[in-house]
Amino acid sequence: MKPVSKVEIIIDSLEVESVVKLLDEVGVSGYSIINNVNGKGSRGVRTGDVFTDLFQSSYILVVCEEKMMHKIVEAIRPIIKKFGGICIVSDVIMRIHRK
Repeated sequence: MKPVSKVEIIIDSLEVESVVKLLDEVGVSGYSIINNVNGKGSRGVRTGDVFTDLFQSSYILVVCEEKMMHKIVEAIRPIIKKFGGICIVSDVIMRIHRK
């Protein structure tokens, strides 16, 4: 088992490409994205438009070393400040599954 940081980002779906670009720029080796995330936050209920990405949110998950976590948080700060969203960081234990 290995201690790592879990970075969870919920962002407007229209900004996912910008976040992914930043993740690539800081050297993130992998991430998962779940689109069309519904919920309620400071901008009210977000259920999205059926035909467009308007008012939809996406969830981005990154598991990384602490040093990388700091790079990610600093890189996405301007996007969250400008467009809204949330970034949650947790210390977790990753179980390594290798044969």
